[in-house]
Amino acid sequence: MATGSAPGKVILFGEHAVVYGRPAIAAPVSQVAATATVTPGAPGSGCVLDLSDIGETVPVTGASTEQPLALVTKLALDVLGLATPDWRIVLHSTIPVSSGLGSGAAAATAIVRAIAAASDRSLTAGEISALVYQSETLFHGTPSGIDNTVIAYEQPVWFVRGQPPEPFSIARPVTLVIGDTGIASPTSITVGDVRRGWQADPRRYEYVFDAIARATVAAYHAIESGDLAELGRLMNGNHALLQELEVSSPELDRLCAAARQAGALGAKLSGGGRGGNMIALVEPAAAETVASALRQAGTVRTITTTVAACA
Repeated sequence: MATGSAPGKVILFGEHAVVYGRPAIAAPVSQVAATATVTPGAPGSGCVLDLSDIGETVPVTGASTEQPLALVTKLALDVLGLATPDWRIVLHSTIPVSSGLGSGAAAATAIVRAIAAASDRSLTAGEISALVYQSETLFHGTPSGIDNTVIAYEQPVWFVRGQPPEPFSIARPVTLVIGDTGIASPTSITVGDVRRGWQADPRRYEYVFDAIARATVAAYHAIESGDLAELGRLMNGNHALLQELEVSSPELDRLCAAARQAGALGAKLSGGGRGGNMIALVEPAAAETVASALRQAGTVRTITTTVAACA
């Protein structure tokens, strides 16, 4: 009947601090995506989610709304004024789970878009983002809202929690090599650990959050001016601050070091940390050299993506 899709994402600057009101910069990653397809179900079957990638079938009724994707499905049906239709919604995704690439938000966004298409209705990016945010609270506990925002809008954004997202100009293309540690690391765990640390020692954590915010503001200006060397330096500094928050890991540190040694302008973890992915800023000609170095250093996969220049 209809399909909907959504890309992955990377956080360029500001993870963790963004939960505490500081700014962050994120960009979509179109090389990986989630796709939802709405097909007719058996009469009287109701709406069912077919999560065949993980071998689950979830009915969208009653207690199933404790499942994040079932919740967002029900919310989308309600917003569009649909009684529970006899639909089977099949979800497939090439985005690694619990790796910092926004797999949950992308899956939820794809489902909402597919439902809207199947009902011949349209939803704005803001409306989709708001629906997906509600499922993110089940995935992550206290999400900042950045994943659903950048994925629903499908463009680089400057994000501050509680404020409208702001697109911004990019003077030169920004090429990134993403390296996956292969270690699943649910964001809810690292976010919860940082919150407990902040509650125990708020002065120390606020100092680090402020330093991350300054790096993010400087990165914004470096991106707008096309100063990739400065952007790489700031990326290295942001990684060091995330190490202070104890959300890095030996695997992430090793991959970041390997990328820099292979010629990357800068490298840092991206997302919740303690696993998942890191990103390396590269000149396009050095992308494959850096990707090869990351594979030799133990990454299970690499993705090269470019954030295009735009006014």
